[in-house]
Amino acid sequence: MTFAHPQMLWFLLVLPPAMLAFFWWASRARQRLWTQFIHARLLPALTVGISAARQRIRMACLIAAVVCFILALAWPQWGFDWEEVKQRGLDIVVAIDTSKSMLAEDIAPNRLARAKLAALDLMQQAKSDRLGLVAFAGTAFLQCPLTIDDTAFRQSVESLDVNIIPQGGTALSEAIDTALSAFKEGDNHKALVLFTDGEDQDSGALETAKAAAQAGLQIFTIGIGSPEGELLRIKDAKGRTDYIRDDQGNVVKSHLNEDLLRKIAGATPRGFYLPLRGAKTIDTLYQQGLDPLPKSDASEKLVRRYHERYQWPLAAALLLLLIEMFFPERKRAARAKPAASASARPALSPALALLLLLLFPSRLFGSPSSALREYREGKYDQSLKEYEQLLERKKDDPRLHFNAGTAAYRNRKFDEAAKQFDEALASPDLKLQEQAYYNRGNTLFYLGESNPDPANRTKAWEEAVQNFESTMKLNPQDADAKFNHDYVKKKLEELKQQQKQNQKQDKQDKDQDKKENQDQKQDQQKQDSKKDQDQKSKQDQNKSDQKQDSKDQQSQQQKQQQQQQQANQEKSQEQKQREEQQQQKQQEQQKQEANKSSGKDKEKPPDEQPGAEDLQKYAAGQMTPQQARQLLDAQKGEEMLLPVKPNGKPIDPRKPIRDW
Repeated sequence: MTFAHPQMLWFLLVLPPAMLAFFWWASRARQRLWTQFIHARLLPALTVGISAARQRIRMACLIAAVVCFILALAWPQWGFDWEEVKQRGLDIVVAIDTSKSMLAEDIAPNRLARAKLAALDLMQQAKSDRLGLVAFAGTAFLQCPLTIDDTAFRQSVESLDVNIIPQGGTALSEAIDTALSAFKEGDNHKALVLFTDGEDQDSGALETAKAAAQAGLQIFTIGIGSPEGELLRIKDAKGRTDYIRDDQGNVVKSHLNEDLLRKIAGATPRGFYLPLRGAKTIDTLYQQGLDPLPKSDASEKLVRRYHERYQWPLAAALLLLLIEMFFPERKRAARAKPAASASARPALSPALALLLLLLFPSRLFGSPSSALREYREGKYDQSLKEYEQLLERKKDDPRLHFNAGTAAYRNRKFDEAAKQFDEALASPDLKLQEQAYYNRGNTLFYLGESNPDPANRTKAWEEAVQNFESTMKLNPQDADAKFNHDYVKKKLEELKQQQKQNQKQDKQDKDQDKKENQDQKQDQQKQDSKKDQDQKSKQDQNKSDQKQDSKDQQSQQQKQQQQQQQANQEKSQEQKQREEQQQQKQQEQQKQEANKSSGKDKEKPPDEQPGAEDLQKYAAGQMTPQQARQLLDAQKGEEMLLPVKPNGKPIDPRKPIRDW
C-alpha cells in the first residue's frame, strides 16, 4: 500500500496523543468538580449506572475515527494498472566526463560526483523528455540510449566512475560524435548537455562541434571545477592516497578550461556555457536553453495508475462516529415486561438507515466517486449511467456534464458526448471551459469522420476548428489544442479540395455525356445521308455495269499479254544470275588449290616461336612464355593495394600520452 500524500501521516504523531491527553485531563477535572459541588453522600445516587468502561469505549471510538480521517487524507492507494500515456518532449543526450581529472576536489565532494548529481537534477526537470547518457574519457560510448524510463537513466548515471573506460584522457570530439549518433535520422531538434572540466586531449573538438551544428545539434556545456585548478589524488588498491604524475614524475594539476567550453557551445546557434556553481545552474539551463526548443511528437510511456482506497478509512471513521453517537454512557436498566423491550427497536431503525445510506450511497442513487471508479476501471457504459442518475438531481452542475461527456466519449457515443460538453460550457470556471472546448472539438472531429455525407462532415469539422480556437484563446500555451487545430484544419482543406475535384469531375462527365449525345445524333444523320447516297449510287452502278462489261473483256486480254511478256523477262534474268554464281565458285576453287600447292604458313615472331627443347618442356606440362604473360595480365585486374594508413586518428609520437 502507498499513500499519495504521505506528509499527512505526520498528524498521527500529534492529534491522537493530544486527544488522549485531553480526555484524561477532562476526566480528572470532571471528578474534581463533582466532589466540589455534590455532597459525597449524594454522589453515588446521582452517578448510578454510569460506566467508566463505556466512557473509555466512546473516547477510543473518537480517537480511532480521527486516525481513520488522517489516513483518508493521506490518500491510500492499493493495487495499480499500467496505462500507456503519450507525451510531447525533447530528446536530450547527457555526456559526462569520466577521466581521472574529474577526481579533483576543488568542488565538494569531487567533480565527477557533482556532475552525476547535476545530471539527476536535470532528469527531474525534464519530466516529459527522453534522456540518453554518454560516458567519455580517452574514448566515448553510449552508456544509456534515449529513453523515457527514469529508473534506467538513474542507474546508468549512478554506475559511472573513472574506471568505466580503460583508456585515459579526455576526447571531447569523440563524445560529440557519439552523442550525435544516438539520435534517430530525421530528428530536427537534438540537444547535448556536456559535463566536463574542458581539459581536451584532442584538438579537433571545436571543428567537430561546428560539423555537429550543421547536423542540427545544439550543445550546452557545463564547466565543472575551478580555473585555479586542483592537484589530482588517487587511491591505490590498499587504500593509500597518492598524486597522479606525468611522464617526468611531476604532480598533475587540473584546471577548468572555460575558454574552450565557451567556443564549443558557441559553435551551435542556441548553445551556451554555464559553470556548475550554486543551486540554480540546472534550472537556468533547462528554462533558458532546453525548454524553449521545439518539442518533438508523441512518445509513449507506461505509467502506473494506482487504485484509490481512501473510501475504506473514511467509511470506518463515519462508522466509529455513529457508534460513539449512539453508544450511551449509562447501562440500560432491565425492563419488567418483555413487550417493552420491543419498543427500543424503532429507536435503532433510523441509525441503521443512516448507516446504510452512508455505506451504500452508490447502490441507491449513484455517487461521483463510484462513477469515477467505474470510469477508471474502463466500465464507461456503467460510469455514464451513474453520471446520468446524478444529473437527474443536479441538472445545472457543469462538472457532472463534463464527466458524463468524457464517459460517453470513451464509450464512443459521440452525439451524447457533444451534448454533455455543450452543457459544460456554461461553467464559470475558465479551466473547465477550456477542457470542455477541447474535448468537444475532438468529439466533433470523430462525428464528422464517421459521417459519410461530405457536407455534414465539413460542417462538423468546421465546428471542431472553432472549438480548438476557443481553447487556444483561453489557454494560448496549450500545445495539444494547437496541434489538433492544425490537424483538423488540414483535413478540412483536403476534404474541400476533394469536393471541388468531385464537382469538377461531375461537370466534365456531364459535358462528356452531352458531347457524346450530340456526336451520336450527328453520326445518325451521316448514316442516313450515306444510305441515300448508296441507294443512288447502286442505281447508277447498275446502269454503268453493262457498259463496263464490254470494256473489261478488252482490258483482260491486254493484261494477259503483258503478264506473259514479264514472265519471259524474269526467266532470262534468272539464267544470267545462275551463270555468274557458277563462275564465282570456279574462281574460288582455283585460288584454294593454288594456296595448297605453295605450302607456306605465316611466320611467327621470334619470341613466340618455341624451339625443340622448349617443345619438349611444354609437352612435360610447363607453360609457354605466352601463357605465362596471359596469366599475369589476368591477375593484374584482381590486385588490391594495401591501405596506406590504418583506420582512426593517427597518434603523434612526439606528444606525451596523458592519462588524466
